[in-house]
Amino acid sequence: MRLGVDVGGTNTDAVLLEGRTVRAALKRPTTADVGDGVAQAIASVLAEARIKPKAVSAVMIGTTHFTNAFIQAQDLAKVGVIRIGFPAARGVPPFTDWPDVLRAAVAGPVFMVRGGHQFDGREIGPLAEDEIGDAARRMADAGVRTLAISGVFSPLNGAHEKRAAEIVARAAPELDVTCSADIGRAGLLERENAAIMNASLKLLAAKVVSGLERAVRGSGVEAPFFVSQNDGTLIPSARVREQPVLTFAAGPTNSLRGSSWLSGMQNAIVADIGGTTTDVGVLVNGYPRQSSLHVDIGGVRTNFRMPDLTSIGLGGGSRVRSENGRVRVGPDSVGRRLTEDSLVFGGATLTASDIAVKRGHAKFGDAGKVGDVDPGLAQAADDLIHRMLEDAVDRMKTSAGAAPLILVGGGATLINRPLAGVSDIVRPDHSSVANAVGAAIGQIGADVDRIFSGEALAREAIVEQAREEAFERAVAHGAKRETLQLVELDVLPLQYLPGGAQRVVCRAVGDLNLSSEAQDEAQSQRRGRSGGGFSLFGNRRRG
Repeated sequence: MRLGVDVGGTNTDAVLLEGRTVRAALKRPTTADVGDGVAQAIASVLAEARIKPKAVSAVMIGTTHFTNAFIQAQDLAKVGVIRIGFPAARGVPPFTDWPDVLRAAVAGPVFMVRGGHQFDGREIGPLAEDEIGDAARRMADAGVRTLAISGVFSPLNGAHEKRAAEIVARAAPELDVTCSADIGRAGLLERENAAIMNASLKLLAAKVVSGLERAVRGSGVEAPFFVSQNDGTLIPSARVREQPVLTFAAGPTNSLRGSSWLSGMQNAIVADIGGTTTDVGVLVNGYPRQSSLHVDIGGVRTNFRMPDLTSIGLGGGSRVRSENGRVRVGPDSVGRRLTEDSLVFGGATLTASDIAVKRGHAKFGDAGKVGDVDPGLAQAADDLIHRMLEDAVDRMKTSAGAAPLILVGGGATLINRPLAGVSDIVRPDHSSVANAVGAAIGQIGADVDRIFSGEALAREAIVEQAREEAFERAVAHGAKRETLQLVELDVLPLQYLPGGAQRVVCRAVGDLNLSSEAQDEAQSQRRGRSGGGFSLFGNRRRG
């Protein structure tokens, strides 16, 4: 049996799956202490199913903790930065485009040193090793504990970043290092921002993962523990300590994966209406469509892998107001205080949930407590709620035709009629806990992003080599090889590089291998690597 937990800003959901059967499911308000809430959810769902903790084979948890911490600039560590590429890369220093609040919370000492590579993998110049060692010692003396290293074109050739990390480890072993090539893609500033984000969260990650592990073990569950990442697959808790940014947007991703599993649909638009926001995404072959654009997180521009989503301030807890004859819904919400502050639960705040009860398409709380709500106001708010979702769905469509919509989340009761641009609305069983289902069914995945010389290999050979590399990495992460399949494959000619160069991006996904031997082997291989990656024209870069 697999146990899935998703911790949202308003609710914590939990499900227990046995094959294709949902044995138990629950939704309860998120607690101030995430670990306590997870422990309570696990205990409750096991009790509901009358299952002993030892019957659980794996625990999967999705959390918005790191996303919220970064956006709110809370519990972040000061980060020192070493940028490799001076003098070519000195024009726009690190933290230049950061909002003032985040810069004040995160920005540490910055050093620019010589080195880096050209777009074709050749060195700009030798790496300034002495400068790196000196920078590391000065950061440690200043009390900095986390460091981000970024190099020009390091995703194509990461040798200088790897060497710099080795120098830092000797000169100042107390510094925790994030290399940008392990986090982001080509694009120095965006990739550097992603590495800084990751470094700022690593101290928090150690605390959060320890708290979640205590919650799981305190519930008597001895099974392996995994965390959802933002491409719909799982990573071991140990890797979350090293790369917490991979969990950004894991909640909406879990909802999309859970929606596909519950509905049996592989291609559709999904709207997850929670207590505070509505996230709209697109399923492509059962997985979230990935964003091809740069992504802003808290006002900071990044380029690491993220699902293509649009979010609006619409949820069950959204406040409803009428000002000067104009009705507004959200974006502010009562959040996890819905069962205390909304009218139907005896509170004094008119919410979207109250409107749903007033209009007669939701039944919870005390309907008598919304009897005095003006019918005209309720009608106008109901119409606005539907228009807001229609607009969000329209923004995610790639064609003018109507598309099917899977509607999930605890706030899905807000929608009670057909929507413009939607061919069919599907509400699967257990849709209110689709995010926890998505966590529970998580698989293991691995990406490969390589550039090959077209003169050296035929296209078929290039694709096969990238495919096999993705399969090897997925197995190393804990996947069953016989279940692996490619869920994404792009071959892109690069006109600006010599020799008919082609960039191959592929992703392999497979079922989790829960045998103790496989888990021990995967953990051993992960300890022997620090991200991996590949250099220009297929030369493998270990690390």
